Amino acid sequence: MCGIVGVVSSQPVNQLIYDALLLLQHRGQDAAGIVTQEERKFFMHKARGMVRDVFRTRDMRALPGSSGLGQVRYPTAGSAASEEEAQPFYVNAPFGIVMVHNGNLTNARQLRRELAETDHRHTNTGSDSEVLLNVLAHELARASRGAALASSDVFAAVRAVHQRIKGSYAVIALIAGHGLLAFRDPFGIRPLCLGRGEGGTVMVASESVALEGTLHQFERDVAPGEALFVHVDGRIEAEQCAAPGVGGLHPCLFEYVYLARPDSVMDGISVYQARLNMGETLAKRVVSTVPPSEIDAIIPVPESSRPSAMQLAQLLGLPYREGFVKNRYVGRTFIMPGQATRKKSVRQKLNAIGSEFKGRRVLLVDDSIVRGTTSREIVQMARDAGATRVYLASAAPPVRHPNVYGIDMPTREELIAHGRSVEEVRQWIGADALIYQDLEAMTQAVGAINPRVEGFEASCFDGCYVTGDISDEQVSSMNAGRNRGGDEEEEGDDTSRLSLPNASAA
Repeated sequence: MCGIVGVVSSQPVNQLIYDALLLLQHRGQDAAGIVTQEERKFFMHKARGMVRDVFRTRDMRALPGSSGLGQVRYPTAGSAASEEEAQPFYVNAPFGIVMVHNGNLTNARQLRRELAETDHRHTNTGSDSEVLLNVLAHELARASRGAALASSDVFAAVRAVHQRIKGSYAVIALIAGHGLLAFRDPFGIRPLCLGRGEGGTVMVASESVALEGTLHQFERDVAPGEALFVHVDGRIEAEQCAAPGVGGLHPCLFEYVYLARPDSVMDGISVYQARLNMGETLAKRVVSTVPPSEIDAIIPVPESSRPSAMQLAQLLGLPYREGFVKNRYVGRTFIMPGQATRKKSVRQKLNAIGSEFKGRRVLLVDDSIVRGTTSREIVQMARDAGATRVYLASAAPPVRHPNVYGIDMPTREELIAHGRSVEEVRQWIGADALIYQDLEAMTQAVGAINPRVEGFEASCFDGCYVTGDISDEQVSSMNAGRNRGGDEEEEGDDTSRLSLPNASAA
């Protein structure tokens, strides 16, 4: 998971892209990059760190031009220390292309071999984003046949890209002197939307909050499989490039659980409303497990769980309390690059308000339980603050399966719920009761907000991979490559090689 943005304007865009990246910072905290274009020349600056740390005044002055791209990168164990894998990426032929990508290619190794042996193109990093860029460049060269680039050539190239690459991808690219290209995978797993601003400025971004926060009017989401070509004068051409009968609208369900900002609307679904609806369905599960009379207060684990916790408290008629204070200067622990860092940062990130816990039976509500490390620490914090009983509810179902589409849960061994019963998870976390969301009820509640959604990519919950090309053997092979740590085995730019503490030994 990363945050990406692209802009075509008649005015300088460096500050605009910077502001948009600040609004997308929650989608990636490891690295940031901006590239701008002026008179067919690209100017780029990228480095590890948060947006505010990567770009200084001198860096911004060195980014002239009226079109550009930006990305905030999701951390990756192993490769996170390398600035070479920060985006945007660049190739000089054909035309000169820079690109940013959000997602994960599941056939990156195969494509890397094809690029080297058949397409005669070189990749210099372990990033699947560089692979994707070279596939796009190769197909653009084939479509244009060395002639002047036409929009029909661009769409033909995207059709070929769809046929070659597998996985999840939202892509924005600048083609020197021609315009901005944006496209989305045929299943719409990763989000991408379009907006317009004053003076005809066109912006494409991961979430609507990046548009609204920079005073752009949200126009629509990019459809699954669709490609947009924004000419340098702001004219937009669009074409559906996915093969007939392939794909459909299946956005990632975990975006609504945790990844996206609550003030975003993605694929016609308000993230905030989705989380309220999750609270409603969770209430039914809580009542069947813990009688409301045995709960004195409902306390959310900041931040993503707040809407669900508030709705849950209202439906059960119980007090809603803020029992944890969050240090906003510590990154999101779900996307920390290492298990030890993640565990240590929990106490740095959250501090309990003792008066809200002392002598009370509390129900803690979290957005999800992935590795269990954070949950275990938080339950212990509640006990240390004086809670007499600590119940824990997850607004998401048990995370039991690897995600191969760009979320940091690649191996089964990392996942506390994989191969364990709810009771075993409860014992390891140390809660007096553990309540999980029901997947079917949750998908119905979120999907009801926009009936056009055909389904959700929910593989981390149900083990069903919507692209239809992922087997258990492939997942095991990908994870073995990650565990070996070889660059040639690295499948994605957005995954991690972390290990979960052995629950049975805890």
